[in-house]
Amino acid sequence: MEELIARVAASTGIEPDVAEQAIAAIFNFLQQEGPKPQIAFVLAQLPGAQAAADGADSPGFGGLMGLASQLMGLGLGMGQLQVAGREIFGYVRERAGDDTIREITGAIPGLSQFI
Repeated sequence: MEELIARVAASTGIEPDVAEQAIAAIFNFLQQEGPKPQIAFVLAQLPGAQAAADGADSPGFGGLMGLASQLMGLGLGMGQLQVAGREIFGYVRERAGDDTIREITGAIPGLSQFI
């Protein structure tokens, strides 16, 4: 997780602790909204990701809008949301493969615009 946190912080210009919270929120969202087998596989590929997802607060309402609202509450702007999403999914793609990413994005409407 440390490498991913550093990558997200560097690419978005946010502090590492905020990057860590954003990553945890995204993993929590995926765990709630995504296809269970693929998300479990992804979280297993990233040491610390399952604990981060489990420890994150769920947004007040569901879907991508709820996640976006939660991330904006951390201080991220819309551009930073997209950069963070691309960075996180790029990192996940490196470890879990293209097929897994396609299955996840295919299962969550609108997610592909953020990766």
